[in-house]
Amino acid sequence: MDDPADVRALARPLQSDSHLDPLVERAGDARLVLIGEASHGTHEYYAWRDRLTRRLVTEKGFGFVAVEGDWPDCRRLHRAVTGGPEDVDEALGGYDRWPTWMWANSAVRAAMNWLREHNAELPPQRRVGFHGLDVYSLQRSMREVVRWLREHDPDHASAALDAYACFEPYGPDPLAYARATRWVPENCEDAVIEVLRDMCERHGSDGSSPGEADQRFVAEQNAAVVAGAERYYRAAVRGGPDSWNVRDVHMADTLDRLLDHHGPGSKGVVWAHNTHIGDARATDMAAAGMTSLGQLAHERHADDGVVLVGFAGHRGDVVAASSWGAPAERLPVPPARDGSAEDLLHRALGDEPSLLVFPETYDQPRWLRTSFDHRAIGVVYHPDQERWGNYVPSTLGDRYDALLWFGETTALEPLRAEPADDPEPQTAPTGQ
Repeated sequence: MDDPADVRALARPLQSDSHLDPLVERAGDARLVLIGEASHGTHEYYAWRDRLTRRLVTEKGFGFVAVEGDWPDCRRLHRAVTGGPEDVDEALGGYDRWPTWMWANSAVRAAMNWLREHNAELPPQRRVGFHGLDVYSLQRSMREVVRWLREHDPDHASAALDAYACFEPYGPDPLAYARATRWVPENCEDAVIEVLRDMCERHGSDGSSPGEADQRFVAEQNAAVVAGAERYYRAAVRGGPDSWNVRDVHMADTLDRLLDHHGPGSKGVVWAHNTHIGDARATDMAAAGMTSLGQLAHERHADDGVVLVGFAGHRGDVVAASSWGAPAERLPVPPARDGSAEDLLHRALGDEPSLLVFPETYDQPRWLRTSFDHRAIGVVYHPDQERWGNYVPSTLGDRYDALLWFGETTALEPLRAEPADDPEPQTAPTGQ
């Protein structure tokens, strides 16, 4: 049994923004800081992620936030925080794909209102952006590509319409298309890739102004989402790890494009679930053939500096759903499983919120070099399955560079109820 005293020796209190000093110092020279969450519905994870991000933006020059959200929805919020006519509440009202509470909640509203106020004091070229990394918005991104081409490149709009017509026989549900491709060899892959390739080949060849170049970048990213979503949904219906990997590789590719778009020396903060921002090589995900955004960031940007920050809690309540597409509920989170990482942290630290910044591998105590079950709560959660589910075996010292601990947590406050009809459903391989 690992000694709780070894945990206490590394922990520092976490009560005020100043208590983040060791982590801000650790993260300050990195180009990427990926900040996680152990659930998609816990207030403390969202609020402290925001508090850390504010310090990284104001003190260390981080220039954009990229999140586990859809590109078109996050683009509306980007416009709201960088000086557009919409306010934050109007932009958050546009999040209408289940689970809306992931982004349309009071903690995100507070974060975005602060970012809007911060940006208002800066010239446009220095304002901090907000971007979506995810792959689900197939239909919306197709509409955005066609809309942009009709306005800015009408000679090529018809070609995109013809390519995207490939999806029309299957209706608005991308899974209907994906299921059909299991039985026939034809699919839309070549058509959607050709649209993206054609747009990218013309990039920068028209003498665009900075504003026009930004709009072209947005359109190209929507085209990349269409290509990524087509791959994702085909992989999802086949099962196995491929759909997870397609999604995380897409997020990593989008992050790379954002770094390039924001220019040399740009620095980004990422918000996503622990299962995405942690390094998969330190978990049982690796044995299953799965990668993660955090692993890919390490592999691609090690020389630039990458810091991965995880979260953990012992008990409390959470906003989640009992089944895929069901209404959000406030569900109980029971005390963590005996022998888990959360159990060890609770025995060592109790309910005291704490920050643990991990030393280099060669100097880590034994508990950071040991594999523990580490809780992961998705948008679908069953508290009665704590004995056999909801945990990822993890070597914390390799999975993260730091961990924020909360003994008792509270649920997020959604801004509204879920819509009756989901305009563009996602699939449910893991709920994270």
